[in-house]
Amino acid sequence: MTAPDPILTEVTARYLALAAEEIAATLVALAFSPNIKERADCSSAIFDAQGRVVAQANRIPIHLGSMIGAIEAILAKYPTDRMAPGDMFLANDPYSGGGTHLPDLNVVAPVFVDGAVVAFVANIAHHADVGGMVPGSESALCATIYQEGLRIPVVRVLRGGQPDPGIMDIVLLNSRTPDERLGDLQAQFAANRVGIERVAGLFAQHARAVIHACIEAFLRATGQRFEAAVAALPDGTYEAEEALDEGDGGAPARLHLRVSVAGGRLRFDFTGSAPQLTGSSRNVPRKAVLAVVYAVAKSLLDPDVPPNAGYYGAIEVVTRPGSILDPLPPAAVGTRAITCGVLGDLIVAAMGQTLGARGMADSGPHHLVIFSGPEPRHGGVFVDYETIAGGMGARGARDGMDAVRVHASGAANLPVEALENAYPLRVERYALRRGSGGEGRHRGGRGVIRDYRVLTEGVTVSLSSERQRRPARGVAGGGDGATGAFLLNPDTPGEKRLPSAAVDLALAPGDVLRVLTPGGGGFGEAE
Repeated sequence: MTAPDPILTEVTARYLALAAEEIAATLVALAFSPNIKERADCSSAIFDAQGRVVAQANRIPIHLGSMIGAIEAILAKYPTDRMAPGDMFLANDPYSGGGTHLPDLNVVAPVFVDGAVVAFVANIAHHADVGGMVPGSESALCATIYQEGLRIPVVRVLRGGQPDPGIMDIVLLNSRTPDERLGDLQAQFAANRVGIERVAGLFAQHARAVIHACIEAFLRATGQRFEAAVAALPDGTYEAEEALDEGDGGAPARLHLRVSVAGGRLRFDFTGSAPQLTGSSRNVPRKAVLAVVYAVAKSLLDPDVPPNAGYYGAIEVVTRPGSILDPLPPAAVGTRAITCGVLGDLIVAAMGQTLGARGMADSGPHHLVIFSGPEPRHGGVFVDYETIAGGMGARGARDGMDAVRVHASGAANLPVEALENAYPLRVERYALRRGSGGEGRHRGGRGVIRDYRVLTEGVTVSLSSERQRRPARGVAGGGDGATGAFLLNPDTPGEKRLPSAAVDLALAPGDVLRVLTPGGGGFGEAE
């Protein structure tokens, strides 16, 4: 069937998009940990039998890279004739399982109709701790992936609907908070069961050939629409350069991009970027680079393009193996999302040369804090993993947004009530950071001030960040945004500025940690 009914094609596309959203909504509703239940640090997608994205819940775009990688790794290791109904697969490793950092656990399930695999449903959830040298399994100071936590290649975690007890035991034993891991994994399994039911229900209404033809049609239409947006750009080659605050030896780490526009296609060449870092986890696996490129290009050129694989064909991404944007093992990659905030600015800076007023200034990426210590009410250990939003860069027609994740990042700031209910911490100040957005005709988005008071003995904190040395730059005469900072016991005689990255800093009862996230740059000269 080469020309399916256009109305049925649209209904099929909307049905699958809603099914992907329902998978994610189920995961959030059933999750155990605050990081997933309250911050919604998770995503979901539906793939066809070939492994192409046909629908994605637009929650955290960088998660797309992990799910694409996991599907590719599964199909390479387990042909569909070795799968059975009720199977699910688990993976997180960037070098063998398609992941982009270890706390993100991918769970993928085949969908069977009449004995054949017709699709895959997948979800990914950021687990607050999967072992490693640092509570929370993420620190900019990890030097190799072996320090970052449990590495999981593609494994069959459910067989015939039943969890493999050996695999589950390995995952739980490696976490400081095994009860959370068990609850969150069970939520992921349940969410995929909802997805299987919804996709199978679609195929029950129409012949497989009809649904497959509809999928092909809307993937093709997506590609044509995006190619038209690219074709409207002036052909040419555009370059931009950024730098991370700190690479190996303390020197800034170079990020370089050359974008070529020609014939309705975009070519992103990152080969001029720095070699992979050997003393930091700021490296970005190639699959995460793809996710950032896909998300930022779409948001700049046509935000309403459906989030599926149809438009990926208009984009070519070139990276250099062994570089900071395509590392080789055993490079650490845990804080790749913070780097991706700067990477998004790099893409915007290069493409903005073709967009004029549709461009955007640099943004302030999130800051990461991980508190850990004894849990006084119930015993055991708590791990509070939080990424705190910065400010978006101003655009040519409006101010930047305040207190938001930027580019391919996502997840909410943890609500104060949920944090204080779960952990021995009190939030004494939570506000927009006045004056942190760069001035200009349009002001950059403001970052956040968040003060935590420690309420018990034995608490430590680990810190990771970007843009504490190099601010988000304004464009077209706009001012730079304010840099970020971590302060211990602010506004007291003992106030101390903490490093931009630290591991297991000991905090005493009554200590206050202030997090100041960076603001976005301004756009245009102030009038």
